Amino acid sequence: MQSLSIGIAGAGLLGRLVAWTLAHAGHRVSVFDPAAGPAPSFDGQGAAGFTAAGMLSPLAERETADADLAQRGWQSIDRWQAITDRLGQAQPGQPKLFERQGSLLVAHGSDQGAARRVLARLVDGTTSPSSPEAQPQALDIAALVQLEPSLHSTMGRLHAWLLAGEAHIDTVRTLQCLHDDAPAVTWHWAQAVSNITPGHLDGRPFDWVFDLRGVGAKTTCAVRGVRGEMVWLHAPGLGLKRPVRLLHPRHRVYVVPRPGDVVLVGASEIETEDRSPMSLRSAVELMAAAHSVLPALAESRIVRLDVNLRPALPDHRPECHVEPGLVRINGLYRHGWLLGPSLVDEALGQTGLLTPTPIEG
Repeated sequence: MQSLSIGIAGAGLLGRLVAWTLAHAGHRVSVFDPAAGPAPSFDGQGAAGFTAAGMLSPLAERETADADLAQRGWQSIDRWQAITDRLGQAQPGQPKLFERQGSLLVAHGSDQGAARRVLARLVDGTTSPSSPEAQPQALDIAALVQLEPSLHSTMGRLHAWLLAGEAHIDTVRTLQCLHDDAPAVTWHWAQAVSNITPGHLDGRPFDWVFDLRGVGAKTTCAVRGVRGEMVWLHAPGLGLKRPVRLLHPRHRVYVVPRPGDVVLVGASEIETEDRSPMSLRSAVELMAAAHSVLPALAESRIVRLDVNLRPALPDHRPECHVEPGLVRINGLYRHGWLLGPSLVDEALGQTGLLTPTPIEG
């Protein structure tokens, strides 16, 4: 294939994934972003992809997401497996970027009614592939303890269900690897793009341009920022292997393991574009809910309180627009990591820049 010049506005999740993919396909890629550099800043100002737990949960997300988004999620899990396998080849001896050991839904005994209503929405017959792993599997106490010995309710019996086909990904390390494993890409840091037209970024000519700015694209589409908050904890000895979601009448709290005895606890969802530090109420509610099913967290240490804005369109659905010389993808909302590879594959397939299966493991 002919090597083309590609200009990308935005070096978040989508920007890095597109840049890495097209660079490995032999294209000449330039990326422009207002951030000072490729590392996370954890100050509420950087790429939203860094402030994400990385749960790849198409079945669990059916509580609020449409069936077609869940289907995209199943596709993206397979794509992330191939992508991270290739990235991992450059990191021998390092912890895995991607794990597919399923996830857990749990509920206190007093909240079983609310949990059953959620489960009914997950198995409405339109949600996912027709395979056993695409259905919640009820676990008794013995089976739960075998999977995750640290899970116990501080409020009586704990009900649990395994979502066997789901996965999770180390978002921070994966973003860093996508940058580091694309040496042919020219990264233009501290350079925001304001004017995007087919074939041009602020007047610079390219064969194709990609607008992947997320909330930064507010001048060209109806995107808004939705505040999300997350707590990083250092919890030696916890031993959690897979993501856990607590089903609760007021909270949808998750706990996700990371290498180095770290767990992430989230996530609030607030309709505001406030980027200020986390409130006491959010921090207390998130950590108290997590502690109620993982009592060992009582002795964990707070590493950081992270805040960022997720890019959302009015209907909370992503948008992928392709015209000659221009691609715009936005509105991934809370599903960036779940939907990213599927949307990128769709866009690149429409442009003809890649074959339908551009990345091999």
